[in-house]
Amino acid sequence: MKPRKNTKRVPSFRKLLRTSKIKLDNKLKNKQYKQQSAAKKYRKEQKKLREAVRDAISKKPFPLEECRKNRAEKREEEEEEDALPLDMMDEDDLKLMEDLALKASFLTRDLSSNEPVHIKKRKHESVIEKYEKVPRRMQTEPEKELIHLLPIKDKGGIIPQTVEKPVLSGAQDEEEDTEMEDAEDFNEEPLPVLTPEEMAAQRRQKVQERKIHIAALASAILSDPDNNIKKLKELRAMLMEQDPNVAVIVRKLVMVSLMEIFKDIAPSYKIRPLTEAEKATKVKKETQKLREFEEGLVSQYKFYLENLEQTIKDWKQRKLKKSNVISLKAYKGLAEIAVKCLCELLVALPHFNFHNNIIVLIVPLMNDASKMISELCCEAVKKLFKQDKLGCASLGVVKVISGLVKGRNYDVRPEVLKVFLHLRIKEVELQKDSEDIAPKKKFMTYKEKRKNLSRMQRKWKKAEEKLERELLEAEASESKEKKLKLHTETLNIVFVTYFRILKKAQKSPLLPAVLEGLAKFAHLINVEFFDDLLIVLHSLIASGDLSYRESLHCILSAFHILSGQGDVLNIDPMKFYTHLYKTLFSLHAGGTNDDIEIVLQCLDVMFAKRRKQVSQQRALAFLKRLSTLALHVLPNSSIGILATNRILMQTFPRMDLLLDNESQGSGVYLPELDEPEHCNAQNTALWELHLLQRHYHPTVQKFAAHLIAGAPTEGSAALPLDLSQRPATEHFEAYSMRGMTFNPPVASVTPRRKDTFSQMDSFIDEELNNQLQQHCSGTVVQKLLDFAKHLKESSLL
Repeated sequence: MKPRKNTKRVPSFRKLLRTSKIKLDNKLKNKQYKQQSAAKKYRKEQKKLREAVRDAISKKPFPLEECRKNRAEKREEEEEEDALPLDMMDEDDLKLMEDLALKASFLTRDLSSNEPVHIKKRKHESVIEKYEKVPRRMQTEPEKELIHLLPIKDKGGIIPQTVEKPVLSGAQDEEEDTEMEDAEDFNEEPLPVLTPEEMAAQRRQKVQERKIHIAALASAILSDPDNNIKKLKELRAMLMEQDPNVAVIVRKLVMVSLMEIFKDIAPSYKIRPLTEAEKATKVKKETQKLREFEEGLVSQYKFYLENLEQTIKDWKQRKLKKSNVISLKAYKGLAEIAVKCLCELLVALPHFNFHNNIIVLIVPLMNDASKMISELCCEAVKKLFKQDKLGCASLGVVKVISGLVKGRNYDVRPEVLKVFLHLRIKEVELQKDSEDIAPKKKFMTYKEKRKNLSRMQRKWKKAEEKLERELLEAEASESKEKKLKLHTETLNIVFVTYFRILKKAQKSPLLPAVLEGLAKFAHLINVEFFDDLLIVLHSLIASGDLSYRESLHCILSAFHILSGQGDVLNIDPMKFYTHLYKTLFSLHAGGTNDDIEIVLQCLDVMFAKRRKQVSQQRALAFLKRLSTLALHVLPNSSIGILATNRILMQTFPRMDLLLDNESQGSGVYLPELDEPEHCNAQNTALWELHLLQRHYHPTVQKFAAHLIAGAPTEGSAALPLDLSQRPATEHFEAYSMRGMTFNPPVASVTPRRKDTFSQMDSFIDEELNNQLQQHCSGTVVQKLLDFAKHLKESSLL
């Protein structure tokens, strides 16, 4: 007969991918349990065999003759006592006893038992009864160690097999030990001792070999991803490099290489798992090949992300692997590379699988103790916000950040909340998409076609319009409704986070970031919350617990609220004007110079966008105080303030009162009064502009001369276009001196060198001329100079 063919097939790669990890673990556990139970059963049987042998050997045997004599005597006594006369037995009973005596079962049967005669013998006799049949040995015999072999089974049952262990003499044991030691010494060859230069050269060679191997695998995958997808597994296996000399650098190279490969070969859509119906249907070879490629890509991408996550966790928990191939210090470098790879994938593949998992990994690292890792993650999230046009990825990040802030009880870095400022919601809401701005295609109605076109022309026109509609649908971007829905949900989460901090953590370091965020998104807040929010902002300012920059953010937030949907509300924010007017002189050319940018934003919202709600007295007071402030700040701040003054003079009428030297109206200007409405600013003049005309910065001089002339828009005193069309905040940034540069650059003046020394006659003092001539001629006479000689002579006179 031919051997039976094994019909069990090796599971395919796809089947292994479909099998869940839990199922594989259960299979492995069941297999291990079966092996353990079989081994346990075998150990129990061996233990019983050893105990039975030990009991059988320990029993003391009796001499055979004594045993026979004793048994014969006992039997005779019993027969004498129990014997019955034959005449007392019936013939039938006597015949039955004679028949039973002829049978062997009658002789061997235990008559005291109640079992019937015809009962069958048990198939499985106890092990002890089997070893009872083993012949006894005398105790005088030396006990020998037995080696239990596999038993033999015949018709009678199982026959255990044993062999006596041979006993070797002590001399033979010593000889064998010495032979084994000699053999081991012979096998262990001493390793060659390498110099540091040789070790470095060997390490460079190994690194070069690994680099070539990585490059070969990567180029093969990129050249033909469909056919070489299995090489991803080989490349990913190099993440477990075990050579301690090159393990760190090889793992770093593999991490970066895999990241670049996934960025290149990942499709522009999300790969979903196939349903059971789709798996059961037959498809073309190309479709099946594409499915296998997608399944392999997703599985390898998942394993790669798990490796990166495990590397970061090991570093965070300060754990080492059992092999100790990489030191704990080197794990930090590996973790940094892993974080960089995750950040790149977060920005490059927002549409691909496991993007939410990457978000969950990156967001907690934004609050990491390491400043480098925290900045990396924050920058990655900012890039994602800036390039996310639809808002789906931004919504996922905002949800995780909100949960992180709440879970940490608001104990996070301010940078975590500042990333909200880079959301594209404001730009999308204000600037309409190109599809909305572009005029929509108008198609002819049926009546127009019937009136103007023939039958054949109508037929062609219908086909053409159908094609145009399909093209418009294909070219159209995501619908505006979906965008607005996502943006609304995102903003709701952002505002919930901000309001929680305003309510529960007013003294938190997150407050400046919250106020800055409210200032940016305040125009999108629901009108119902305006009154409560303005009350909270004013109470924060009045409490005095805020820094100057934080109070400026409060003012900016309040005016952003009122300049948007708050126009319909009849609210006079006079207290915010008063607070800003009172604190303007807190600014100077030192550390608070950067806060002037926020002041310029506040002034733009307070005056330019609310010109109808501002009185003339208030505008005059701010113009005078801002001109005074421009004298003691840096040049970029002076230019920004003067640009704001120019807007005030052009926006409000009769601001040229301050250019007249004569007083207007009653009262005296009170510069120390903190109420802009009652300081009588109309009775002063802008004398600060004459001082600013002599400023060392040329742009400050131009602005001062322009304002003295009344800020005209035309004529010789008008500003050039590059200065007049830019807002004040742009002037502040353009003329900033952070980089230790001067704008405009200062022209370098080269001093003229003179080859000859000036004439001696140029010195007025004759005595000094004589000494110089003596030194030049070589005859030097030591003589002390008396500079107070003329004073002594005058005193004598």
